Amino acid sequence: MADTGAGGSGDSKETEPLEPPTPRTPADSPAPGADHPTREFAAASVGAAPAAAASDIDGVRFDDSPAGGLLAGVRAPSVPDVPSPISARYLFPTEKYRGEWRRHWVHLMPWYIVGTLSTFIMGFASGLLMKWESESRDTGLTITVVAWLVILGLVGWKILDWYMDRFILTNKRIMLIQGVITRSVAMMPLGRVTDMKYAQTPMGRMLNYGEFIIESAGQDQALRNVPHLPNPNELYLQMCEEMYEPEAVDEREAEEEEDLIPENAYEKDSRLGGDA
Repeated sequence: MADTGAGGSGDSKETEPLEPPTPRTPADSPAPGADHPTREFAAASVGAAPAAAASDIDGVRFDDSPAGGLLAGVRAPSVPDVPSPISARYLFPTEKYRGEWRRHWVHLMPWYIVGTLSTFIMGFASGLLMKWESESRDTGLTITVVAWLVILGLVGWKILDWYMDRFILTNKRIMLIQGVITRSVAMMPLGRVTDMKYAQTPMGRMLNYGEFIIESAGQDQALRNVPHLPNPNELYLQMCEEMYEPEAVDEREAEEEEDLIPENAYEKDSRLGGDA
């Protein structure tokens, strides 16, 4: 007897029985989605970056400091571990050196302007004297050149004086060293600082410098006003931390020194200790 379809038609349909599915042979590797390194790689290929092995990034140091803009300021440069020969002679052995800074380059801006203007004026005056037909022309030209050289010498002296100046911070005091031939060293203990602030003009905010105003318990303060110091915000925080949290500074510097020691040094020390 033939079966009728759903539409009521009398057409008969002969169907063949389906073969049962072939059982899957067990594979050597786990199925997709199982806990396997290939799953991490498949997820990485979709859109995420593959995870790097620890051995691949061992010894690589990443800079996570925030980017500074024109008005946001520039992060202070790294402070050398040892003081320069200019400032080392004024530190005693039990003192912990924290850093030294030169004044911002804007401190020399007036002398840059003087040197530039004197050069233009000398060139203009020399051109006029060359056109002047007189017996005293050579004398006037000589005087003009000598005056220009004197001004340039003064500008060079101011640049050398700026290079020799240092603002020094230790765990006990702050110092200001000035002068090339006649040296002036001003000092104030951190324990006597009663108030400290820094001020920035609009130009100082753009170029990242400021003036420090320090008050102490004494009547005469040798370091009351220190203008044109670079990175004033970072320097202010460092000085405040040195005054109120000196233990935290020592602990952080000890950790940084341990990070700088390579792991091979520990292995060598352990081998030497075993041989002994």
